[in-house]
Amino acid sequence: MAQQHDFFERVYEVVRQVPYGKVTTYGAIALYLGAARSARTVGYAMNAAHALIDVPAHRVVNRKGVLTGKHHFGGINTMQQLLESEGHTVIDDQIQDFDTALWNPNE
Repeated sequence: MAQQHDFFERVYEVVRQVPYGKVTTYGAIALYLGAARSARTVGYAMNAAHALIDVPAHRVVNRKGVLTGKHHFGGINTMQQLLESEGHTVIDDQIQDFDTALWNPNE
């Protein structure tokens, strides 16, 4: 359990670095942490992050820019509203101009 907690904390450290107005993916975070096959575990960490005020969990989406974690936020459209407040356009739960919005921690 302590190992999982440590991994989650490492995920949160990366997510805290995602710039305002940018998004990243579960897979990009996993790759950055040297655990390329752990995108799902990054997702579990993000599911547990919503109570943490200093972790901008809304900036983490799937590899296609889809808001797959939206049901973990307080309201139905909370994740979308947060992203739109940062300048993103979201249509049908997907970030438009995803390539432009993407921040890769590996670069």
